[in-house]
Formats: sequence, C-alpha cells, structure tokens
Amino acid sequence: MERTGTVVRFSRLLAACSAGLLAAGALVASAPAAGAADVDLVRNGGFEAGLDGWNCANSSGATVTAPKRTGASALKATPAGSDHAKCSQTITVKPNSTYTLSAWVQGSYVYLGASGTGTTDVSTWTQSPDVWKQLTTTFTTGPSTTSVSVYTHGWYGTPDYYVDDLSLFGPGGEPVVIPAVPGGLKTTALTSTSVALSWNAVSGASGYHVYRGGTKVATATGPSATVTGLTPSTAYSFQVTATNAAGESAKSAAVTATTTEGGGGGDTGLPARALVGYLHSSFANGSGYTRMADVPDSWDVINLAFGEPTSVTSGDIRFSLCPVAECPNVESEAEFKAAIKAKQAAGKKVLISIGGQNGQVQLGSTAARDAFVTSVSKIIDTYGLDGLDIDFEGHSLSLNTGDTDFRNPTSPVIVNLISAVKSLKAKYGSDFVLTMAPETFFVQLGYQFYGSGPWGGQDPRAGAYLPVIHALRDDLTLLHVQDYNSGPIMGLDNQYHTMGGADFHIAMTDMLLAGFPVAGDTTKVFPGLRPDQVAIGLPASTQAGNGHTTPAEVNKALNCLIKKTDCGSYQTHGTWSGLRGLMTWSINWDRFNNWEFSKNFDAYFGN
Repeated sequence: MERTGTVVRFSRLLAACSAGLLAAGALVASAPAAGAADVDLVRNGGFEAGLDGWNCANSSGATVTAPKRTGASALKATPAGSDHAKCSQTITVKPNSTYTLSAWVQGSYVYLGASGTGTTDVSTWTQSPDVWKQLTTTFTTGPSTTSVSVYTHGWYGTPDYYVDDLSLFGPGGEPVVIPAVPGGLKTTALTSTSVALSWNAVSGASGYHVYRGGTKVATATGPSATVTGLTPSTAYSFQVTATNAAGESAKSAAVTATTTEGGGGGDTGLPARALVGYLHSSFANGSGYTRMADVPDSWDVINLAFGEPTSVTSGDIRFSLCPVAECPNVESEAEFKAAIKAKQAAGKKVLISIGGQNGQVQLGSTAARDAFVTSVSKIIDTYGLDGLDIDFEGHSLSLNTGDTDFRNPTSPVIVNLISAVKSLKAKYGSDFVLTMAPETFFVQLGYQFYGSGPWGGQDPRAGAYLPVIHALRDDLTLLHVQDYNSGPIMGLDNQYHTMGGADFHIAMTDMLLAGFPVAGDTTKVFPGLRPDQVAIGLPASTQAGNGHTTPAEVNKALNCLIKKTDCGSYQTHGTWSGLRGLMTWSINWDRFNNWEFSKNFDAYFGN
C-alpha cells in the first residue's frame, strides 16, 4: 500500500530470471555417433510438413521458407512476454537405451532438450543470432521409460528463433498401447475445500485424469493430484484414469472422501458481504486525514495504516497517530480509542495493519519473531483492536535458495512469520480477525515462478506469500490481494491478464478460489481458498494507485465471479457465490473521490 499517490512498483522478475538462467546454461555436449542399428525417431524433424507432429505452446510456432538450413522450410517460433515459445513432440522409445538428440538452430538463446527420460533430463543451449549452429546432447532412458518429450524453446523477451533438421537417433520403441487402469487410489489429505489423492503409477502412462462424480476435474503428470474448490463437510466420489499417446484407460475403482468443516478464523462476526478499507491513521498524504469517527458505516473492516518496525529486522512494531504538524485535524488518543469502541459496538472490525510500502519487516530470527508477537500484542491491547492485517511488501518476504515446496517452507522469515501469527491467534482466540493484503507478485505469480527457481537467478520473492497463506489458511479470515500496481500476470487459462478492467480481477480471484500448481509443478498444488475467505483488492481512485477500475468494470467482475455472467473471454473454474466482498486502498482516497467506491459497493449488494 502506498503512502503517496500513484507509484509503479512491479519487480523486474523476467530480467532477473534471464540473467540467472543464462548464466546457469549448460555447454553444448559432444555426443557419440549414432549406432548402425539406430533410427531417427522424430516425426517431421525438418518441418517440411508444417507443424505436423509438433505442439507449440500458445500458437507461438510456424513454418517459414527462410531462413532454412535444408529442404523447403524450418520452424520459426516467437517468444512473447514471459512465454518462451516452446515446441515439443512426444516420442516412443525403449527402456534402458541411449539416444542422441540433435538440431540446427539460429537465434538469441535457443534451447534443445528432452524430458521424461526416467533418468536425468537433459538440455543444451546456444546464442547464435545470425548463423545456423548444431546443438547435440545424449540421454539414457530409465528402466520403465517408453516415451520422452523432445523440445526446443527460446527465452523471455528475445526475438524469433529458428530450428531445422531436428533428430533423435536411437533404438525404435514398441508401438504405444493404452495404459492399464490405475490401482491403489486413496485420499492422502483433506481440507474444508480440497482433497489430495494418490494412486499407483502405471507403466507407459504419460499422464493421468482425475474425475469427480464422473466429470474430469484435474490432470496430473505423476500419480498424485489435489482437487480444489470443494464445499466443506461434503462427500465426493473420485476416480482416475491413465493416458498416453494411444488413448485413455478405463476409470479406476472409486474412492469417497468427505471434506472437513469450514474454518477460516472462527466466528468473526463479519457480514456475508464485507467492505474492507485502509485508514491512513499514522500519516497524511494527498488524500487528507480522516478521523476514525468520520468513517462511514459502509466499512465493515477498518485497517489502521500502518504499524511499522523500529528497524527492518527488529520485529519491534510501533504505531502512533499522525503528528499534529502533519495532520492538523487529528483526534486525540482518547477520542481515537472511543471512536474505535463505537465502531465495534456497531459491528465493525478494526485491525492494525503491519507493513505497507515503507514498513518492511523481516523476521529472520526467533528474537525478532518474539519481539513481533510482544509488540503487536501491545498495540492490539492498547487500542482494543479486533485483529491483525499483514501487508508485508518490498523485501519483507523472500525464499532462500533451495526452499522449493510451499507446503514445507524453510526460510526463516517465512517460518518465523507463520509461528508469530499462530501465537497471536492462540492468544486472542477464535474471534481474532486475520487478514492479508499481498501483491500479485507474491501470490498469483507463483503459478509460473516460485522463489529463485530450479536453476537460481529468479527473484526469490516470487510467490513468497504462498507458504504463509497455506500454513495459516485455517486461521485466515480474509485474503485480499492487491489487484493493482501490478504487471501482467498469467491466469489459469495460460494467458496474460492486465490490471484496470474486470478481466484482471476475474482471473486473479479465480486462481485463489480454484487453486493452482506452483511453478507449474502438478505435484505441488496450492489448494483454493473458500469464497468467504476472499475479497478483491482495488484502488479507490485514479490517485490511489495504478490499476484503478471503474465501478462498471468492478460490477462485471462481481457478476462473473458470483453469478458466472459478464465473464468475457475468461471462464471461471466455479461459481463463487460466497465471495466475501471488496477491499480498497483506501478509505481516505475514497473520501477524496466523493465515496465512489463504497457507494458502488452498497448499491451492488443492496446495503
């Protein structure tokens, strides 16, 4: 959240990714010549038959007559945004066999590789903008490997690349047959909105489909999956099939699982539709100071902005009212406390928000964790508050190298924050209100990138809120991600969505409710939250932040998510009728804008 007006603060992840990954690239391998009995297994490796046999992501590939190396045509693929224009082909191979993969390429940073080998997947790359260069690598298949995926791709933000004469020499595989029916289907974990499943791996399967009540609801590359977006205390029936290039097996025996009861921070007394706003209590800016007593009744949750640390690493949080010199109309401490009590008597919740743009908090030690718990408790007790809002921004949260599983975080700043919040929750009980206001960079971007990545070099803050949200999901009252001051983010439709219109809020919110594989890993699926745990975060005016959305577009987003109407091109993964409401930065900016945001909320929900 900004202390001032419009500021663009979206981190340059892609530049960091490129630098780190290119530095980690492998040298071109020198491979032995193919044996006399080996055959070229690639279909249409010279691209003379167009893209027959090839799958190019997001329609990024095409064939061209120039430049080409041999024959009449070559592959041209175009990276765009964060899409690196991958083209791939699945090929039948023999187990325990050695293969030589080769291609001629031209362009800035062109990659060639093979995955699903059953041993060590391989890749190689080169920077050859203006000349054809041959890439070659070898691999050995595992004892049960019957197919591999060979691929080529460029890199983010680079120009077109070209490929010709791609080959895979080695022993030809047996004809692919439809895999057997998976056995051993069982439930491995339950939440109020998700069911985790596992089953026995099937030889020759390249993937699996999960069915709920006869309808396909998930796919997986390995023998496990998590089905999200479910209803608490509800029984569901699941089956699974195995698939490969030949087709899909019959469905497995069914297993029944019942989701747990709903949690979400206990009975906090919030209305079914809640309006959340930040009140500039400790500072002034262009919107002017608003006294607590002057906050309209429209606001159900009032977050006091901000509690800030004495230093980035101290964990010692302080809060005080705006100085008179900065806010001439500021109320006294006694008046402020009395106004809080009056709001609470009217059914409103008042929280202390920790962080914001300037208040970076890094709980890197247990001492900082304990200081956080003690100091935040003091603020809550001093002002008689209902709970805590976590608005950690900037460099507050990041993942250490090697911390790759959001379900089991190891980075101290993550682990200590989770521990501190659990301590506060335990101290104040089930009616303690816990909310979070992360930026899209720390949440939805985790669909593509998580931490520093498998090769290092990515921004370690990417997706860093996910382990915090996941660990605290049973204590979490509301998550309202900031759908503003954001760069384009990829949604579950694998398309990029840009802030400022209904589409962005629809796609970003649907991700939170449906869940998603983190960094594309289908074995690490972030389970969706309950609709009553989610509100949409927006700026109240054009002055409040980049990505302001007009009331008409806000209403379209609500219609799509709640009623599945006005959805545009994006199709949600459910009808989220229980969506809790809206959050805005800020109450002060809404007042500056003649209360446009809150008036629209009241009109839409009939308040």
